Amino acid sequence: MRWLLFLALAVTGLGTYAILSKFKKNRPVSMVKNAMHTSAEEEWRIEHRRLDNYATSIEQYAKTHRYNTRYCFLVDMGLPSGRNRFFIYDLKSDSVIGAGLVTHGSGTSFSDVIQFSNEPGSLCTSVGRYRIGTSYMGKFGLAYKLHGLDASNSNAYARAVVLHGHSCVPDREVAPEEICLSWGCPTVSPQFLTHLKAYLDGADRPVLLWVVN
Repeated sequence: MRWLLFLALAVTGLGTYAILSKFKKNRPVSMVKNAMHTSAEEEWRIEHRRLDNYATSIEQYAKTHRYNTRYCFLVDMGLPSGRNRFFIYDLKSDSVIGAGLVTHGSGTSFSDVIQFSNEPGSLCTSVGRYRIGTSYMGKFGLAYKLHGLDASNSNAYARAVVLHGHSCVPDREVAPEEICLSWGCPTVSPQFLTHLKAYLDGADRPVLLWVVN
């Protein structure tokens, strides 16, 4: 990866360390209804079927555990970081209604290859289901606490892994270029976080986030 600038950010309760990578000028978040070429449409259909499978599973989990059954957030870490991989999913209509970029953890080696871990100090992303908790104003502004619900992400709260925004994340896809890394937090653009806020603050029950690979 060709980095233009390395920026160490002081951490206050977020456990986030962002590394700026080269990316294009910010533009509005690209949504799933944007016009796409035929090859991109086929690729999207394949990805959409994959998301549908996860959505069906998380809807059953939400019903059983009394979480929000209207919306959920799905993050597909199997996609490149320069592509939209944070999806807002409408469980009632079985459809993706929004998408944006999201970081993954750097790991201690700061490798281009994504690593997953639940261990404190790993600086890695943890896969699994999360309950999105209360909001607060942190080092980088608005943030939402995350509570890991699986063995694979049970240390999320203790690791101060939260959902928050940062200016290093562009507002639209930049693939094949990559975006900044975090210390394990799913970090989105400030504009996209504002979009997510509408779903979270108006929810009658906690919304679930599922990070998959």
